[in-house]
Amino acid sequence: MTDQSSPPQPPVSKRAIARQGTSYMAFRHEPLDPDDPLLGFRPVAHKRPRRNSITPARQRAFIASLAECGIVTQAARSIGASMEALYKLRNWPGAEEFRAAWDAAIDRGVARLEDTALSRAIEGEERMVVSGGKVLGTEIRHNEALVMFFLRNRRGERYAPDWRALRPGHPLYEKIKAEVLEAYEAEQEEDDEASVEALDAFFEGLRQKRLANEALEAEFVAEEADKERLRAEEIARREWVEGDEGEAGDDGA
Repeated sequence: MTDQSSPPQPPVSKRAIARQGTSYMAFRHEPLDPDDPLLGFRPVAHKRPRRNSITPARQRAFIASLAECGIVTQAARSIGASMEALYKLRNWPGAEEFRAAWDAAIDRGVARLEDTALSRAIEGEERMVVSGGKVLGTEIRHNEALVMFFLRNRRGERYAPDWRALRPGHPLYEKIKAEVLEAYEAEQEEDDEASVEALDAFFEGLRQKRLANEALEAEFVAEEADKERLRAEEIARREWVEGDEGEAGDDGA
């Protein structure tokens, strides 16, 4: 079956004034070389291809377009395929190389976006100077926010210290280190004090239990002593009573 998909179109500026076409979105298509390694993946094979199947040629056209623009929906539109069909194909068994090429194409598209944005940050953009509804000329304007974005991300140690730039010896690193150590030591002191208080409370509890046991034991001993004394008194009373009765019997005889 002959594949009817057409290759991506050459770059065409979308700007009204061609010299302003310096942004990433000004040029939507920059065709890949047919020998580009990115297109050397093994396409997903269709056992029974249909008229609207995403054939190997369309798969390569999709990857090429995706690498150019970095936008999946736009790349899908360039080959006339739906997002549902493409993601279904991506998840098919045997689509490992197609998935890898898809991810690599997105990375390349993002890299192109970064390079173009950096170019804009360095070179600026030519814009018209208008006054009173009349064009007086043009001037080069730089996007300060874009410039600072790149400086902060690529020269963070100077323009925006971040975690990637922080190393021992860096003032911000040493400041954070001192604060962390101070907080840690304070926490350790609190933990030590809490531990001592917990141990004191534990041993005090043991002492109170020991005193309570000793009091119970003393009370028990006192009760036993009282019982023994009462028994001895009872025995002595009985012996005395019996002795009196015996003497009275002897007198009667």
